[in-house]
Amino acid sequence: MRKSLFARWRSWFITGLVVILPGVVTLAVVKWFFGTVSSFTDLLLFFMPKTTTHADGGQGAIFWYWSLLALCLSALMVTVIGLLARHYASRRIIALADSAMLHVPVLNKIYGTIKQVDAAFSGNKNSFKTVVLVEYPRKGCHTVGFLTSDQDEAMSARMGRKMVCVFIPTTPIPTAGFLLILPADEVTRLEMSVAEGFKYIISLGALTQDNNSPSTPPVIKN
Repeated sequence: MRKSLFARWRSWFITGLVVILPGVVTLAVVKWFFGTVSSFTDLLLFFMPKTTTHADGGQGAIFWYWSLLALCLSALMVTVIGLLARHYASRRIIALADSAMLHVPVLNKIYGTIKQVDAAFSGNKNSFKTVVLVEYPRKGCHTVGFLTSDQDEAMSARMGRKMVCVFIPTTPIPTAGFLLILPADEVTRLEMSVAEGFKYIISLGALTQDNNSPSTPPVIKN
């Protein structure tokens, strides 16, 4: 029996949606990111008259090419700061500024928290170490997470067994999540890099390893 016109249209529409959705979502994310960053970097053009940088004689939105220039200037500034931070004198200045921020009431709580989150992603000893599999949120159900600490000494002493910290990100946007403190023997390490783990989570489990096509589930270490 031939499909009805509506059934064929629905099939075509779903196929088209699957084809264009990744591109549309990617462009939407890029636009959102550019707009968010621009709202901060545009401040670098304070020395320029708004009648030049903004539409409607300075009353409208900033022209996109001025926002792009501001973004390039901010990237240049960050690069210069990173270059200077490699020298001893600059590191001392940064350390003093860091210490000053940590001694300001209220601000020290916000600043300290942001520094800890930044450290978790910056590749130092507090960063994500490996991808793991844990039984959560119930027995028989598993989720992928990231090991952030091989041993939580305080919790281990209190619990009488080795405890580890695991960050469980949300899917498909892993910028938020929650922390689990679990016995080490209940955490299974996976043979995946952290980058592959993020790819696996963002793709809802469809992508893994070093390719962009559907693959087999991650290999579990014995």
